[in-house]
Amino acid sequence: MKEKKSEAPRRGNEELFKWDGNPTFGQILPLAAQHVLAAVVGCVTPAILVANAANNAGGNVNMGLLIQMSLVFAALSTFLQLYGNKIHLGSGLPVIIGVSFAYVPTMTAIAAQAQDVNTIFGAMIVGGIVAIIVGLTIKQIRKVFPPLVIGTVIFAIGLSLYKTAINYMAGNSANTYEVIVEQRGQTAALVYGSWQNWLVAALTLTVVIVCNNYGRGIIKLASVLIGIIVGYGVALGFGMVDFSAVGRAGIFALPKIMHFGIEFEVSSCVAIGLLFAINSLQAMGDVTATTMGGMDREATDKELRGGILGFGLSNIIGAFFGGLPNVTFSQNVGIVTTTKVVNRWVAALAAIILGIAGILPKFSAFLTSVPQCVLGGATLTVFAAITVTGIRMIFNTGLSVRSGFIVGIAVALGAGVTQASDALCGFPSWMTVVFAKTPVVIAAVVSILLNLLLPKDKEER
Repeated sequence: MKEKKSEAPRRGNEELFKWDGNPTFGQILPLAAQHVLAAVVGCVTPAILVANAANNAGGNVNMGLLIQMSLVFAALSTFLQLYGNKIHLGSGLPVIIGVSFAYVPTMTAIAAQAQDVNTIFGAMIVGGIVAIIVGLTIKQIRKVFPPLVIGTVIFAIGLSLYKTAINYMAGNSANTYEVIVEQRGQTAALVYGSWQNWLVAALTLTVVIVCNNYGRGIIKLASVLIGIIVGYGVALGFGMVDFSAVGRAGIFALPKIMHFGIEFEVSSCVAIGLLFAINSLQAMGDVTATTMGGMDREATDKELRGGILGFGLSNIIGAFFGGLPNVTFSQNVGIVTTTKVVNRWVAALAAIILGIAGILPKFSAFLTSVPQCVLGGATLTVFAAITVTGIRMIFNTGLSVRSGFIVGIAVALGAGVTQASDALCGFPSWMTVVFAKTPVVIAAVVSILLNLLLPKDKEER
């Protein structure tokens, strides 16, 4: 009898390591919760950053609804990846989809320029079409985007996000004394550059660092979320939290089609379209990492193709409802490769939880109450991780003289033009939007061209 009792749990747990296994709800709930904790900050924070960029420039974007739609379409896109493979529109693998920080620098630049987010959604449709083309021609197009190019672009994305993080840690430059105290009647602690902002941001950052480096299991996994909770508590003590939006928000709301509108603007479409091409290959990398790490096999052509096609289609549909650009979440891929849990019900339950959160306006409104200094302190580590990912990809290619030259020139031009954006004042305004608002586009274009044109070193041939 003792042997049977000891074997039963083992047999039950084995179901978690099978794609089509049937584990109990009690077994999948904590594992699904891990995925939710890893994904929720990534889904929510870009929506807050983009809405703030538009509103600080004079717009009137509904931040709560933008958060809701980001969560809802993270859930729907995940379901498409899980089950859409039957119609060739998903990988059929346990990958979690969410809003990508890779788009944030470009999206915030577009939102600030337009004082709205409708041009982002127009560009999303174009980007989704680009992703579908990449999926259909993946074998032919991969040579244009080798790891060196992708690593350079990711490196540039990380660098471009630091200004946002520091600005938020200080409380957001738009939060002047006149706006915060005189117009809104809020505490001076929220004024840009106040010592309270920096203290809360520093404490938040410290908690994230400690949890990430000394924590284990769920503590390490949820380090960013724990940092936000601690920072939020300290901010409450300083009177920096405003709950008025929570009181005004409804209890339940379904997605609204075309609430934000759609506008096609050439420069935005070019900038976002290029990022979609690059993120298509990131999605391919995440699909491969999932099968290699969780299933000990290479991803099939069908899984790669279906994953990218599903990525493109979900973004096209999401644009009509206000869901921001999404892609596979590498942090969730990391959970799969670490735990080896590939059961579809785990990913499905995580998607259900994200979807439920997205149709609860009060939950979304509560998230908007998080002070910007808390977000800055929490996301700095995320942005740093993006930069390190790019560096790691570059070094994994073998940093030869040629590759070093490509990376150096691409990043130098991208960062240089961004820091001296008036240098393009003699060109059409659309060129400023595409090339001068973020270093990502220039870094991508230059690294692609140099990689194609420069002769390869002997060891690279």
